[in-house]
Amino acid sequence: MATIKHLSSKNSNYAAAESYLTFQHNEYTGLPILDEKGRPKLRDSYLLDTLECGESSFAMACLIANRKYGKNGGREDVKTHHYIVSFDPKDAVENGLTMERAQALGLQFCKENFPGHPAIVCTHPDGHNSAGNIHVH
Repeated sequence: MATIKHLSSKNSNYAAAESYLTFQHNEYTGLPILDEKGRPKLRDSYLLDTLECGESSFAMACLIANRKYGKNGGREDVKTHHYIVSFDPKDAVENGLTMERAQALGLQFCKENFPGHPAIVCTHPDGHNSAGNIHVH
């Protein structure tokens, strides 16, 4: 069984969302984990897709949409909504859940619930507290 968590953010740095999804972060501090040369370390495994971004990056697609619709210009405006769908580690064995299937479910969720909005969908297996559960952002 999956659980869904929602977070909203007023951070106007849309590239930070992609960075969080693709690089390893300390689960307690939220800070990026750095390699021996001081560079952020990529996650060991992840799948990433965007929706409604065209040829642009997710960050640029958000800025273009904001300008087009006159939205998210103020400091107090919520800039992004972050949904996390966490699957039980047993789902891999008991229900045949794979990262690819979870990614497809995440893409379907976005298409059905946020049509026409730029979205980034990322699946990775490194859950909180090293649980190894598959989850989709």
